Amino acid sequence: MSFVVQKPVYRREENQIQFHFALNEHLFCETLILPPPPAPQSAIAPHFQSLLNLSACVLGTSYFKLLAPKDIAIPLFPLTPPQQRFVLDIYENGMGEFYARNNLSRFGKLQIQVETTPTPSMKDLPAPKANNKSLLLVGGGKDSNVSAQLLQNASLEFTPFAVNPKGPILSSINAMGKKPLFVKRQLDPAMISLSGKPGFFNGHVPSTAINSMIAAIVATLFDYKNIILSNERSASEPNMFFDGRQVNHQHSKSLHFEKLLGETLQQTTQKHLACFSLLRPLSELKIASIFARTNTFDANFSSCNSNFKQGENGAILWCNSCPKCHFVYLMLAPFMPPERLLAIFGATPLSNTANLASFGALAGLNDQKPWECVGETMEAAAAIHQLFLNSPFQSTPIIKQLAPKLIEKYTGEKLIAVFNDLFIDSKDHCIPRHFVTCLAKG
Repeated sequence: MSFVVQKPVYRREENQIQFHFALNEHLFCETLILPPPPAPQSAIAPHFQSLLNLSACVLGTSYFKLLAPKDIAIPLFPLTPPQQRFVLDIYENGMGEFYARNNLSRFGKLQIQVETTPTPSMKDLPAPKANNKSLLLVGGGKDSNVSAQLLQNASLEFTPFAVNPKGPILSSINAMGKKPLFVKRQLDPAMISLSGKPGFFNGHVPSTAINSMIAAIVATLFDYKNIILSNERSASEPNMFFDGRQVNHQHSKSLHFEKLLGETLQQTTQKHLACFSLLRPLSELKIASIFARTNTFDANFSSCNSNFKQGENGAILWCNSCPKCHFVYLMLAPFMPPERLLAIFGATPLSNTANLASFGALAGLNDQKPWECVGETMEAAAAIHQLFLNSPFQSTPIIKQLAPKLIEKYTGEKLIAVFNDLFIDSKDHCIPRHFVTCLAKG
């Protein structure tokens, strides 16, 4: 049993890209519908096909996961050794949560068979045109909206970008006042059908990696230099230890992956593309404090996963029951009055004792961090302690019950020190020098 990644096809006149995959007897075709108008033939860079090939490997995770075979075949196009290492990281670490939750042992066991024909030397390709245009990936949550704030405060131009935008993504982009670029990703319906049937797996795929590669395709076609992400430093914290290594729900948002992605795109595109996270030096609390300085996005943003499930339109911004809602509320609470938070969330999660276990898990009082895009456990613990010390939320049931347990586990002195340290920016990041000034003006 093997999973086969076939050569993708760019149909310029139809303004589409088709990706083909095979999994035993099952054949799949995924389509990307690109922003209009189609790029002129003369604008298509020599490295474009190589970028498409690499993207096919990443998008293929959505189909690979149905059976998760140990053999992955790439017979119709070559990959350089750095590209092969990138693809292996995607299928090992990027799929780590999927393996852990399905109890599949795949680390160190995957075999990737690649076409051995050498790729053309990048020295033989003409140098790309110099430009500094930027695509900002927008997810509809507070993070990408803060990136937009920082870029606008620094008078740096950007174009909002999204894949299959809806709900909070559209309203956030509208609040930015910028003309966006969108891609429609059409998954093969056969894959969606099989994922709900006995004998097939379903689960998490590295969506940030997928969207980053789609952004790289658009950046190349439309002559953009910078692909700007909004992943904070806490995204690197793992969730658990499984099958001999750490597993991170947010692996494709981690600093490790950001460096690997940036290096691979530089090598693949002859240094044409730069991909980096503008928020990497910042903690979730620091980002929340910047977000709270303006109410521009209060009625538009959401991080709740109920907005982003297949087929849902995002009409309800916050469910107030999931770890994502609870974490974002917890991060904003030190910087916003209760009235403003109530207007945003439509509820006060800290007052509902049914949420006690969820907030406790966020702060490290349970065995495992939630499988969600949430910050570090010590960050949540420090925020709860801060609200307990001096805030309008001091007497809410969640804060009253959890704060003493956190003080007993960590000590009050440590929680205060952690809270203060969260406002010191990390120097470990990939931000180009001329974008670093954005953070100073935040």
